[in-house]
Amino acid sequence: MKSITIQGTKRESVGKKSTKALRDAELVPCVVYGGEETLNFSAEERAFKGLVYTPEAHTVSIEVDGKTIPAVLQDIQFHPLTDKILHVDFYQLSEDKPVIMEVPVKLTGRSKGVVAGGALRQSFRKLKVKAIPANLPDEIVVDITPLKIGSKLYVGDVKAEGFTFMHPDNAVVVAVKMARTALKGGAAAEDEDEEGEATPAEGDAPAAEATSAE
Repeated sequence: MKSITIQGTKRESVGKKSTKALRDAELVPCVVYGGEETLNFSAEERAFKGLVYTPEAHTVSIEVDGKTIPAVLQDIQFHPLTDKILHVDFYQLSEDKPVIMEVPVKLTGRSKGVVAGGALRQSFRKLKVKAIPANLPDEIVVDITPLKIGSKLYVGDVKAEGFTFMHPDNAVVVAVKMARTALKGGAAAEDEDEEGEATPAEGDAPAAEATSAE
């Protein structure tokens, strides 16, 4: 999985007055836990642009006082009116300790049902996976080519190597619904396509989120 680096400064005080002073200086109060001790630090708000305002999933290298701490984003708080980042929680990674993280879903191929006039409905833009850090995927690739009108692709149908999904197998990832354009001839076109086949086709976080799998 891709990683970004965030430069931080250790916080000596964590009171309300200190926190307000940091925010006034356009710095974000942060905490990283999960290791031997909890670390409170601050970082420039712009440092989070590549982590928060992106559909991609990342791990994080936090650099504070010459030390580098591998982590994942745990939670992020935004101001309700300005959307400014108020606070960020990180969870420290260990090589042999599984974590749970949301990973984006990437659809590939061209659904047969959509070609026939159906409408594609994607239920999950991201899926939660559990894995050790080395096996965390950048994205979950889902081939929608075999899906016809009325077909659904479930979590249990998605291939997972080195990680497990934290969703029921019967959770629908994507489906092709009947659309108005398919009512007149779309289904007929799909039937013709099926006759010509040699084999039958197989049939809601706030900016990135990860939690300990303990």
